[in-house]
Amino acid sequence: MTEKKQSDFVVSDKRMFTSEGELRPDAPPTPPEAVPEPVAPPVQPPAPAAAAPAEETPEPAPAPPSEAAAGDAQQSYRDSGKRIDESIAAAGHPPEGFEITFEHLLSSLYMTALMQLGMMHPEGAEPRLDLIGARSTIDTLAVLEQKTRGNLTEAERNILQHSLYALHMAFVEVTSALTRPPDAPAAGPRRGGK
Repeated sequence: MTEKKQSDFVVSDKRMFTSEGELRPDAPPTPPEAVPEPVAPPVQPPAPAAAAPAEETPEPAPAPPSEAAAGDAQQSYRDSGKRIDESIAAAGHPPEGFEITFEHLLSSLYMTALMQLGMMHPEGAEPRLDLIGARSTIDTLAVLEQKTRGNLTEAERNILQHSLYALHMAFVEVTSALTRPPDAPAAGPRRGGK
């Protein structure tokens, strides 16, 4: 026969509150300053909005300004620009050098992408790599190429195509260098025959 030993171990619930947050009637008395404040139940975050069904149409874009309002805004812009041009000319600089053309836009985006790839940087500054920004800038040039197809001069088209080609190759070069294992040789054409 096995003997049963009686244990002097007693379990007693000393929690002051029930699972519903009510004070237990058998809770041990405590001084009023030691009674904890009941905690509010956690607030559930709002449920994410369900994806819109394909048949729903997106909200329409806001209506454009009226022709009169757009014309007034454009004239005010031109007047302000003219005052700036006069100030620039008074300082001895021709304002024509500050005109924005399609070629200037392309050059600006090209230089921005090179800076984002770390291939260009201001003198004395460290190159900074921004691959996401570079890809976005390159994609912007690709959208311009697609949307302006058939509307560009030969020179504009050549600048755009050469810029895109150079940036695509630079992006591949930078991302390949970043993902290449440290002991792997640099990718590129082999020289010297065999």
